[in-house]
Parts: sequence; structure tokens; C-alpha cells
Amino acid sequence: MTDTTRVLLICEEEELAAVFRRHLTQKGSYSLSVENSGHKGIAALEQKNYDVIIIKFGLFDIGNGELINGLKKIDPDCIIVALLSEQNEQQLKELLRLGVYDFISEPLNLEKLFFLINKGTQMHSLMSANHKLTQGLKEHNVTLEKQNILLAKRIEESTKNLTRLYEDLHSTYLRTIKALAQAIDARDHYTHSHSENVARYAEAIAREMKLSVKEIETVREACELHDLGKIGIGDSILSKPTTLNDAEWEQIKKHPLTGAQILEPLAFLNDVIALVRQHHEHYDGTGYPEGRKGADILLGARIIHLADAYEAMRSARSYRKEPLPKQAAIAEIKKNSGTQFDPKVVAAFLKVVDSCDPG
Repeated sequence: MTDTTRVLLICEEEELAAVFRRHLTQKGSYSLSVENSGHKGIAALEQKNYDVIIIKFGLFDIGNGELINGLKKIDPDCIIVALLSEQNEQQLKELLRLGVYDFISEPLNLEKLFFLINKGTQMHSLMSANHKLTQGLKEHNVTLEKQNILLAKRIEESTKNLTRLYEDLHSTYLRTIKALAQAIDARDHYTHSHSENVARYAEAIAREMKLSVKEIETVREACELHDLGKIGIGDSILSKPTTLNDAEWEQIKKHPLTGAQILEPLAFLNDVIALVRQHHEHYDGTGYPEGRKGADILLGARIIHLADAYEAMRSARSYRKEPLPKQAAIAEIKKNSGTQFDPKVVAAFLKVVDSCDPG
């Protein structure tokens, strides 16, 4: 690492703080600040930006929720790692709900500690960049609105220039957001090119179902952005090789809404945003995040949901090292027709799957 990683430890135990200071100092590329109370930790973050904040929960001067909310109010993107003496399911679920990124238990596992610090630093950098990007997009939209008012009297001579400006901004915004979405796929080599493959299947289904050119383009853009909301989910969850627990699954289920919220400032993507929000809804109403059912789910979202499920089955994953054979994946799609998947979308898929997936 070329830059110093800034770590804030909030911990009342002097001996434990000394252990952190010794190990981080030995590495040479880490800067550690220690505060022995929650209020002092919040004050420290007000004065200085940190890449990762490690908290030994159970501080006497402040509750867990008040501490986390206080830190998030100063830096909404701050990465918080919980240091726990012991773990229980209820505590983990509550801390995840409050916004904790990941956990580490005592006694310290130094390999995991440095892994979480490094991954948390990368995530903080990515989320901060995204936050600045979103704010910049909002400011650009405000600027454009003001420009449109000032240029109203010259509308006839300015129409072509304004149209070109809008298209350029549209293209620039979209390229930036798509690059961010591709970075999400690239976090795990198992999901590299996942969104691109989903788009290929979904486009073929949409064409078979006679959607318009504009509708097909909207479906494609939504496929490229559908997993954007996973930006806020830790690698320990996304790459977990075993079954997720309830708290982890609740984190996964948030990503459609998170992705839609990230895209909300981009008004020209309203149709795409709706598909991103609904792409995990099930035809029988058992999906998430809203439990929509049947025709209440946008057709584009029903198409993306099937394409996403088929691509996942046909790819290796951290929890399944070998992809399902083509015929086994198709059988699974047929099995869930009318429950998870729209039967009409399944029928169109079966007509195009051989051209999309020869092997």
C-alpha cells in the first residue's frame, strides 16, 4: 500500500488497544487512533476522516445505536467493523441493521483483522466516490435546470445545442454508473461478466416476446445495473462458501432497493430504475423487496429475473464450484414456471436458450 490506512479504534480496554497499536505499527502502513469512549470516537471522526472504524461494543457512555448513528451522521459511508467478545444471532442481526460492515471476534485473528481493514478501506473509497458522484449528478441536474430557464428566450437557436448537451451528459452519466456496476461484478471472479451475460439472455427473450426497440434497450440497461446495490454488502457475505444465515440474507435482500436509490438522481433512467427495483420479485408473490405478484411485476423485470437465475445456475459460484449443466438448469426453470417465473417468459426463454447458450 502506498498511502497510510487510517484506522480509528473505539475501545475502553487499554490492554486490547495496546495489542492493536503493536500489530498495526509493525505493519508500517497503518495509522491508528484510539478513543476510550463512544462520544470521544464521534468527536474524533468530526475532526478527521478514517478509512475503517473498529468498535469494541458494550461501551458504558453510549448505546450501540446512538454510537453508530452518530458516526454515520458525520460520514454516511464510514466502514464500521464490530469487535465482539462473543456473538449471538440477535446481536449480529441488530448490528447489521444499524449499518455495521462486518465482525471480528476475540481473541484476534490477525489475518482476518488485516483482511477486513484492507477490504473495508477499498469499500470506503468506492462508496465515497459513489457518494460524490451522486452529489455531483444532482448538482449537474440543478445547473442544467437553471441553464434551461436562462436559455428559454433563445430556444429556437439553442435547441440543437441543448439536445447535444443532454445526450452527452446522459452518455457520460450512464458510462460512469455502468463502470461502477462492472466494478461490483469484478469484486468476485465468479461473477465477472455476470451482468453482461444476463443482458444477453434477457435481450433474446425480450425480442422473442416482441418488445419494442426502446423496451429492449431499457431491459439491457437494467441488466447492466441490476446488481449495483451490492456495493454496500461485505465480501464476507457475497463470497461466503456456505449457506447464508438470516441476518446475511436480509442484507442480500436489500440490494434491489439500494441499487434503485443510487440511481434515483438520474431522472432519465426512471424506467430502468423500476426494473432494477423489481428484478427479484417472483411471479407468485414470494419474491422481494415488495412481494409483487403476476402482472403487478413489470414484464421487463420478469424477464431479467429469469435471465439472472439461469445465468447464476450456469456459472460457478463461491458456494458451488461447478456450474449446473445446461439441461439441469433448463429443467429447474421449467420446474418453477408459474411460481418463481412467468410462464409466458419461460415459454419465450425455451425458444431462444439454444441460440444464447449452445453448450
